[in-house]
Amino acid sequence: MFERFTKDARDVVRGAVEHAEGAGAQSVDAEHVLLALLDREGSRGSFALAAVGLGERREEVRAALVEARRRAGLSQAEADALAGLGIDVSEIVARVEEVHGVGAMSGDRKDKGWWAGRRSFSRGAKEVLEKALRIAVARRDRHIGDEHILLALTVRPGVPAEVLADHGVTYESLTRVLYGGGEAKAG
Repeated sequence: MFERFTKDARDVVRGAVEHAEGAGAQSVDAEHVLLALLDREGSRGSFALAAVGLGERREEVRAALVEARRRAGLSQAEADALAGLGIDVSEIVARVEEVHGVGAMSGDRKDKGWWAGRRSFSRGAKEVLEKALRIAVARRDRHIGDEHILLALTVRPGVPAEVLADHGVTYESLTRVLYGGGEAKAG
């Protein structure tokens, strides 16, 4: 499948691995893929993000991903659902961090020793890449670009899609920018 990836898409995959390594994570998650996309400049994906109004607000997206990671990867919708059952995720995070330190629920392995070898891709990250392939094929695009990875992140349920949607980035707004219909409005 990777032979069909453009240079930009391959750079996103490499960037995701670097983000996972930098965080001390054992595997590459969909959140790392989004962080790598946010790093890009001069690609179709970065153009689309800028066109929907995310260009100047990339740091807000990064902060939202960090906060979700502190909640052990729970999306805000999942935290809200638990709150409906009387479970305060913020309180649980605060108690765990009080005892074990900030970021203890993130799953990162910074305090667990050096990690040797290649990082595997989590099920979620693999699903994003597979969905990117499906989107490219459905659009009859010959290659998988970083824009297809970005589109895949918006349709796969989870933290990246929720964070992007909270910042006005949806599959629909991105397809308007990338494939026609003029400028999309963030909103």
